[in-house]
Amino acid sequence: MAQVGIFVGTIYGNSLLVAEEAENILKEQGHEVKLFEEGTLESWQLYRQHYVLVVTSTTGQGDLPDSIAPLFHGLRDRVGYQPDLHYGLIALGDSSYDHFCGAGRAFDALLQEQGATRLGAVLEIDAQEQPEPEVASCPWVEQWGLLLK
Repeated sequence: MAQVGIFVGTIYGNSLLVAEEAENILKEQGHEVKLFEEGTLESWQLYRQHYVLVVTSTTGQGDLPDSIAPLFHGLRDRVGYQPDLHYGLIALGDSSYDHFCGAGRAFDALLQEQGATRLGAVLEIDAQEQPEPEVASCPWVEQWGLLLK
């Protein structure tokens, strides 16, 4: 099965909870999975020819959480083109703020710009509608895992 790196950007722990549930689901499907709470550029590089799942929340100002911002900036400033990368993205946000899911959208835009291939649609989870984000993410992750080869 596939090798998957899950990279988490979290502020209050909801993204980490979603990522841990995703890790369990993907392992049950037979994939080799490693979760990175504070992923580095070096750990990301291990998955450039495999699969990455980014799970990130967004600050109230639409920024990246501190736990994933260094990775994002490293990818933007030092990596460049990554055509062999396949990824999925789960963005958590709160629609009562102006920059709903801003961090996830920024990550998706960067990876698209770098030539990576997104598998499936981006899952955006609104805290206003879904107070338990893993309820929304688990069915999505099950389907996403089936796309991996």
